Amino acid sequence: MSSIPAWPLTDEQRQVVALCREFAANEIRPRGREVDEADVVTPTDLYGKAAEVGVTDFMIPQEYGGGGFTDVFTQCLAQEELCWGDPGIGNLVCSNGFFADPILALGTEEQKRAWLTPLTGPGSPMTALATTEPEAGSDAASIVTTARKVDGGYRINGQKAWISNAGAAELYVVFAKTDPSKRSSGVTAFLLRRDAEGLSFGQPMRKMGQRAIVCREIFFDDVFVPDEQRLGAEGQGFHGLMETFDISRVVLGAAALGAARAAYEYAHDYARTRTQFGVPIIQHQAVAFRLADMATRIESARLLVHHAARVIDSGQRATGLAAMAKLTASETAMFVTWAAVQTLGGWGYSREHPVEQWMRDVKLEEIEEGTSDIMRLVISRNL
Repeated sequence: MSSIPAWPLTDEQRQVVALCREFAANEIRPRGREVDEADVVTPTDLYGKAAEVGVTDFMIPQEYGGGGFTDVFTQCLAQEELCWGDPGIGNLVCSNGFFADPILALGTEEQKRAWLTPLTGPGSPMTALATTEPEAGSDAASIVTTARKVDGGYRINGQKAWISNAGAAELYVVFAKTDPSKRSSGVTAFLLRRDAEGLSFGQPMRKMGQRAIVCREIFFDDVFVPDEQRLGAEGQGFHGLMETFDISRVVLGAAALGAARAAYEYAHDYARTRTQFGVPIIQHQAVAFRLADMATRIESARLLVHHAARVIDSGQRATGLAAMAKLTASETAMFVTWAAVQTLGGWGYSREHPVEQWMRDVKLEEIEEGTSDIMRLVISRNL
């Protein structure tokens, strides 16, 4: 099934797609089952290989040493190919983009050079974005981690939960309340390093899917952060986070599309070779119609994801459209992976085939960066 969009691509974009497609086929797909069964082990060797070929920094601006593909549309093209290989590994090797977005939105030129330049080239460190808390998930304005102003900086106290790459990452963007009496206008963003005194991590959290990305709790015990590591002014953090969400939701929609395409292709190939009642099952009307539904939903979701990306790239605000793209793509991926399991029957339910893993993996896309219920709420408020 083709992933080429309706819009024409530049030669550079085609090169990025080819690079990510090759890396997904040769490096990611062969490791998907192994990493899934390892459960709580970050595949740092795969991350290192991705850094060597430029997969981890293609989204970083050229002036900081990256590939320069800062537009959301190209990031979506790359994300789909990588997550076609494996959703968890694909999201892992692109995680620097989620870290970079708030720095690009709120950071000074000095901060951008100091914190983004190290992410480029071989040996790139892993990064993390710390927002979610035990009692604050999709409602990011309700976080209770505090950043108290002191001489020369801030003291952060609190706890984060479900933080991707926590512990493995060397660099962090952390959101905390500088004014606990306020909701969104009290949120401020900070830059932290893993070796900060008072920063500690919980045990790896056991997850249903996307196990290539290990999640942990983060604990802040009077962690000192100097003034120069505050991103933007006090109270600007939520605004920067929402801008990041508009981008990340669309990119995660592309990630869901990659997994959906993989499941469709696998089910289609199986239906052509598996025989029941004397004929390939693809000739059975129920199976053929199911495959038709799968293909139609994927193409429809891709059009919406790419449209949302291009609207953001044009400089327009696209909060509602980004939510539509994530909602549609994630629910499409859930349907398509379910349909792939159905097509394979009992074999789809077994670990002999990857579709059961992909079904577990894509469930996360209906939850992270705002659940499907939250996406519907965002859409309704932006009609």
